[in-house]
Amino acid sequence: MIPWTLLDTAKIPGGGELRLKQRGQEFSIMLGTNELMNSRLSGSERALATLSCEKIKARKAPHVLIGGLGMGFTLRAALGELGADAKVTVAELVPAVVAWARGPMATVFDGCLDDPRVAIHEGDVRPLIGTAKAVYDAILLDVDNGPDGITQEANDGLYDYRGLKAAHNALRPSGILAVWSSGPDERFTRRLRDSGFAAEVVNTRANGKSGARHVIWLATKA
Repeated sequence: MIPWTLLDTAKIPGGGELRLKQRGQEFSIMLGTNELMNSRLSGSERALATLSCEKIKARKAPHVLIGGLGMGFTLRAALGELGADAKVTVAELVPAVVAWARGPMATVFDGCLDDPRVAIHEGDVRPLIGTAKAVYDAILLDVDNGPDGITQEANDGLYDYRGLKAAHNALRPSGILAVWSSGPDERFTRRLRDSGFAAEVVNTRANGKSGARHVIWLATKA
């Protein structure tokens, strides 16, 4: 078997370190012993975009905010679903991840960062949400392992009542808040509903029909 090669490391603002590894044509981003993402496993990340964009496909000039660039699976899926008049803003906290997308993982990203509909924000997604008032048609969050984050405690602020209120305010009428998670969380479902969202829980697979079971919340602003 081809061994893994460490390509680069990157400090996470606030603490922690990401490691980019490659084995043949396969890439992996690790945090400690946790694999955050793998280029072979993209089904649930794509579903985060396709399920959300399906709900806003009839809108003119929709604006979608994606929290977390990762390996670009959610971004590419969103671009495939949205029309030429759409705008997609991607917030990525770790600048090195954007550099990896244009460098060693360029084949994985397939030029999607150069799509004229895409704007990259190198920084925390929370201020973009917190300062927005009825700006976005959909907010897609894949910034951690889900509502119970592992990369940064600060990410919990996206998913508590205050964070959900900010997301509610940032969305246009009937906008969609979509959240990816590695597993279920009934408390988060209740918080969504308590915060003025009609919440739907979708179970999906890491690689479409196979792999680990993941969860996506599709929460519509009431």
